[in-house]
Amino acid sequence: PACVVVCPTEAILVGDLDDPTSRVARMVGREPLAVRRPEKDTRPKLFYRGAHQATLDPLAARRPAGDLFLWSEQKTGGDHVVSGHPAAGSSAAAVLAYDVPHRAPWDWRVSLYTLTKGVSAGAYLLTAALVAVGVLDPAGALWRWVAPVVGLVFLALTGALLVWDLEHPERFYLIFTRPQWKSWLVRGGFLLGGYGVVLAAHLVITATGAEAWLGRLSLVGALLAIATAVYTAYLFAQARARDLWQSPLLPPHLLVQALMAGAAVLLPAAAWVEVAAAPALATVLAATAVMHLFLVAGEVTLGHPTAHARRAIEEMTRGRFAAWFWSGMALAALAVAAPWLGVPALSAAVALGGLLAFEHAYVQAGQSVPLA
Repeated sequence: PACVVVCPTEAILVGDLDDPTSRVARMVGREPLAVRRPEKDTRPKLFYRGAHQATLDPLAARRPAGDLFLWSEQKTGGDHVVSGHPAAGSSAAAVLAYDVPHRAPWDWRVSLYTLTKGVSAGAYLLTAALVAVGVLDPAGALWRWVAPVVGLVFLALTGALLVWDLEHPERFYLIFTRPQWKSWLVRGGFLLGGYGVVLAAHLVITATGAEAWLGRLSLVGALLAIATAVYTAYLFAQARARDLWQSPLLPPHLLVQALMAGAAVLLPAAAWVEVAAAPALATVLAATAVMHLFLVAGEVTLGHPTAHARRAIEEMTRGRFAAWFWSGMALAALAVAAPWLGVPALSAAVALGGLLAFEHAYVQAGQSVPLA
């Protein structure tokens, strides 16, 4: 690299770590060197000699008051991530003197995608489960038509949001033609595609009258709906530096959110095409809203082992995204009263609004902790 060639003090060394005779390999093997975030076990290839901890840990130095750096000024708010620990009472002795702009890579489109995906998965999974236990009529319009149509519409919205959020949307087909199977983005894309095929097959079977096949198809569809709902937890977990997203509660929480979102969307439809199903859907909506609130409470009150996770929780509950978070909690609490509200559209609106507000707070707070 040019920076290595021109540096008169050889401040940067580049070499083959796998070659024991190379200078960098000998240095790594014999001298005390440091790496950033060793607890992440990512096998870093960048080592530091004689570096102060404040230059390696993004939270080890304090952010200057008013974000007025010695040699720069940084804007705050929105999708901007400023380095350093923001707390005035931080024990960090060092103070940042310079910073360059950092932007959070995921914006409102990812927050909205988690909701649309949850609606798609939850609507089909919930109706399949209620038919299986005898609560819904398998010959009713809710199972035969509404669930697959809702699933396909919101799945299409999910796909559009995902493609829109790519850095090069016109190349989205490479996910399928040149897949990187270790990535949950690729795995999720194939799960979404398979789930879409099942939903389309459901509509074809219903339209052709071959409904004897729906029983077998519903089992495959339910499994794919569960996978569609929860795979985002594993996608988030691949962002190893984002400690908030490493929670083991996230997969079951996403499943609960999907059932809650599915019940919210199906409730107004049931009031129109299958009134007998409305009480069951309202009860499911209330029950999943309670579970959602308990899971959120567990996430924010349980002790987190790292400063990065604790900082993200603070940003979500008391910082920049507190208004989104507490609005989501308030609306979810109102959704608990769905069986008694008596207005299906209102129950759906408060439930979906609460989920969207919480998801936005969660996604953005996870990215709000500086990494550099």
